[in-house]
Amino acid sequence: MKFFIDTANLDQIKEAQALGVLDGVTTNPSLMAKEGITGKNNILKHYVDICNLVDGDVSAEVIATDYEGMIREGEELADLHEQIVVKLPMTKEGVMATKYFSDRRIKTNVTLVFSAGQALLAAKAGATYVSPFIGRLDDVSTDGLALIEEIRTIYDNYEYETQILAASVRHTMHIVNCAKIGADVMTGPLSAIAGLLKHPLTDIGLAQFLADYKKGNE
Repeated sequence: MKFFIDTANLDQIKEAQALGVLDGVTTNPSLMAKEGITGKNNILKHYVDICNLVDGDVSAEVIATDYEGMIREGEELADLHEQIVVKLPMTKEGVMATKYFSDRRIKTNVTLVFSAGQALLAAKAGATYVSPFIGRLDDVSTDGLALIEEIRTIYDNYEYETQILAASVRHTMHIVNCAKIGADVMTGPLSAIAGLLKHPLTDIGLAQFLADYKKGNE
């Protein structure tokens, strides 16, 4: 499973990169705004800054909702850096744009996916990644993990190469359960990734090892 961090915060990206397990970054307009990054030029520069911090794919989202606008913005984003993945919404226009970029071998990430049917369309259009939002489904009393399982079955049935990118991951068990059912990628906050490090028995065991060493080496 690939680990992506879902943020526009450079310090958090650096921390995840230093851990040695980071495979990429996902961002969106909301995350940019959260970091106070506004204005087209500043946003584009920030995408490049992120690419320069990591070795893997960096999803950069279009703002346009019309087909022509998506193509125009997507091409501009793709030209920024070879690591950029054009992030497109799961709409009719978004699917059409996904096909356009796929035909030109430009990587895409179809986002805001909430059903297996939507994921099927994204794969048919040649998406590199499809992003089902499991946390947001959980928020409305729908099993987000069940959607991952459905998409996995469909993609395996027809050997689609589109990678399942579990998005809106909220906590460590989301990550573990997504790994169990075969998500190709997860993207979530640094706290969820760092949470995998923690277990009370590890802390207790380490404390005991150090105490025993101290007793025998005083």
